[in-house]
Amino acid sequence: MEKSKEANPHTWGECTKSILPVRDALEVLSGKWKLPIIISLMFGNKRFSQIAKEVPGITDKMLSKELRELEGNDLVKRTVYDSIPVVVEYSLTEYGHSLEIVIKTLRDWGVAHRKRMMVAE
Repeated sequence: MEKSKEANPHTWGECTKSILPVRDALEVLSGKWKLPIIISLMFGNKRFSQIAKEVPGITDKMLSKELRELEGNDLVKRTVYDSIPVVVEYSLTEYGHSLEIVIKTLRDWGVAHRKRMMVAE
């Protein structure tokens, strides 16, 4: 292994520099619910119950937890309207919208991967 480090001394450092930010991104977006919630909000501002309907299988408790985490990472904004009854709406922040290109790229890759796997069968 030492020999390969000597042959290309930049490989290990460049690899580490690439891994760390990807690991950070995956930590923020980890789990099975965060990306579906973000995708739901890409289509417009929503109330809690609307998000719950668009993300099948998520419990209210989990949705609440994930929305708090997304809000803590400045990806989602929670707005409380002073009305009767009180209305709470969730939206993507400008920073949250920066994930749209990543999500679209993942979607495109997923479609191509599904086609590839279906052909392989």
